[in-house]
This record gives sequence, C-alpha cells and structure tokens, in this order.
Amino acid sequence: MNSRERVLAAINHREPDRVPIDLGGTRQSGIAASTYHQLKLRLGISSPTRVYDVYQMLAEVERPVMERFGADVIGLNRPAVAFGITNTDWKPWRLFDGTPVEVPGGFNPVTEANGDLALVQDGRVIARMPKDGYYFDRLEVYPGGSHTPVEEVNPPVLSDELCDHYGAAAEALYNNTDYAIIAPLGPPYELFYGLGTGGFETWMMALASEPDYVNALCAKLVDVWLENLRRFSQAVGDHVQILQFNDDFGTQDAPFLSPRMFRELIMPHYKRGLDWVHANTQMKVFLHSDGAISPLLPSLIEMGVDILDPVQTSARGMDARKLKDEFGEQLVFWGGSLDCQKTLPFGSPDEVAQEVREHVRVFAPGGGYVFASVHNIQANVPPENVIAMFDAV
Repeated sequence: MNSRERVLAAINHREPDRVPIDLGGTRQSGIAASTYHQLKLRLGISSPTRVYDVYQMLAEVERPVMERFGADVIGLNRPAVAFGITNTDWKPWRLFDGTPVEVPGGFNPVTEANGDLALVQDGRVIARMPKDGYYFDRLEVYPGGSHTPVEEVNPPVLSDELCDHYGAAAEALYNNTDYAIIAPLGPPYELFYGLGTGGFETWMMALASEPDYVNALCAKLVDVWLENLRRFSQAVGDHVQILQFNDDFGTQDAPFLSPRMFRELIMPHYKRGLDWVHANTQMKVFLHSDGAISPLLPSLIEMGVDILDPVQTSARGMDARKLKDEFGEQLVFWGGSLDCQKTLPFGSPDEVAQEVREHVRVFAPGGGYVFASVHNIQANVPPENVIAMFDAV
C-alpha cells in the first residue's frame, strides 16, 4: 500500500500492510524544534530547522525525516498557523537553549526585564514565554472566559483568500504526494476548553449556572462553523481525508465535566457540525482531546467522532487493552504509542521500544489504529528515544 491507502484502510477498520505512522501531520503529533534539531544531527541532516508553530515551538518536519520514519500523514494548515503570524520571510533565531532555528519574519517577541519573551499585538501582551521556557502561554481572554454577551461575539468566517489557499494546497498535496491529508477546522473557538481560555473559572461557573447563555454562545459558534465547513469542503473537494477538531475534556484523573453536563451543554452543538460533515463529505472526523476521558467516549462516538487522539494511556481509565476491547470497533485510535510523560523523556531506548511494541500488539489487530506520539514530542526528549519509538513500530 502507499501511505494514503494505508491510512484509509486503518481508519475504515481494515488491517493495512503495516501500521500507519504520523509524525508531524498535526500540531498535536509534532516535535519540539530543539528536539527535532538534535534528531537531525543524529541522522546527519544539516538543513535549517524551521519553527512553523511559534505558539508551541514546533518544527516543520521535512520530507527526508518523514521518509526515514515511515510517516504516512501530512497536514493542510493555514498560512498563519499561530497568533496570526504568516509563515513566510523566514529569518534566523535562537531558542533559549541556543538551538539555531528559522522563524517567520513577522515573529518579533519583546524581551521583558526579567528575560521573558512577550508577543504584543495592538499594545496588548497576548502571549508570554518564561525565560528558559519552551513554548508560549496564551494570555488572550476568549468569550466564555470573559462572559462576553452573545450578541457581541463575532466569530471569523473563512475568507475567499484562505479558501483559495486551502483549495490549491490540498490539490497539490493530493496530486504530488501519496500522503493521507488531515486538515484542522473546528469551531472558531473550542466549545468547551477553548471558550474558557483566559478565565476558565468564570466559564466553568457559567456552565454550572447559566445553561441558556452557554447554549446560545455555542449555537452562534456552530452557525459560523457550518458556514466555514461549507466553504472549506467546497474549496478542497475530495482531496482531504480527515477533518480535525480539538477540545480538551480531561485532566490526568477524570473529565473536567460530568457526562451529563457534557451531553446537555456541549455534545448537541458539536453533533450539529459533525452531522453535517458526515452527511456532506467523505472525511472522517478526528478529535484531539487529552486526558482521562473514558467516561465520555460513548457520548463522543454518538456525537460523531470517528478517530480519537492522542489516546493518553497513562491517564486514569485509559488502559490500552480496555480501550481496544470496549471501543475498538467504533473508534480509530490515533496515538497511544507510549507514556509521553515518563518513558519517552526519561526511559532508555530499550524501554521505549518495549512499551511501543506492547501497545502496537494491542491496538493494531484488525485495523483502527494510526501510530503517533501522545501529543507533541517535547523538548529534552533524547533523540535516541525518538528513533527507538519509530523504529519499534
């Protein structure tokens, strides 16, 4: 099989010729620029390391690296991946640890008195990276976190220019590569976690005490999402196989909200959008949600989720065998490689490989599995562990 055929088989619950692999296909299965730079040195690759996501400081994974590790997935991203900064006019820069990288020309953080880096837009600090840190923290306050009146919320509609970009890029990737193509296009704000950014306690109180406000806000966002989905699908046609949306429903030990609250306040709105995707396109729906979300999985399946990422098996209730046995016929598991908090950064290469093999033996039979890191490969992960992870699968 080629890469696209391999991924399509897996996400349609057929066992492919080998387990499909994702390295850098999404902003949740990528690799920190500093780790990527060290990895390339180990592989004898001397090209500049580009930071295509300056929010998370993620490297653009290049074709030679994708080919070395058997990657089968490529992302269709907007030109301005993070903070509205367009990925053009690349210039040299250095991370705090001295790693040489290239960043977009519009990325111009301000160094504050204590050494922190701040991103300033319209006179406001919208994000900050602590001195010697590895990525930015968002400081913007989103509608639910600020309890913005629904009538004052004006979510963005995809522009004609952006739709033209998506159409041309999707066609080029489809015709000139055999990778499976995944595109992120969720609601203008994540309907749960994202809406509370910058004021999560305020948003959680609204969920608990103001269901009319929550429902009205989510309904308005989904109205715009539906328009964006229509415009996007018209632009890309059948060139994109997987549609991604993100929301974080889980902590390490439990969901943020009860299944009942999820079903009453969040699920109906997401379902309205996902029903449209399934009725009007051939794309499979991919949800990225970290944490201990097993109590929500039946609802997520009913909501229309086809693929679950990153399958954080180290979280409570997310045991690989349990997930495969209970939900393997209904969900595709994307990730689930090994413990990204302990084994990958701190284990030996042999320990990494052993845990990967154990998880692949559970998830791979019968299809329904795409191998990827559990969220992004972080800074300070030894390159030999990255190599061991992908070589094992």
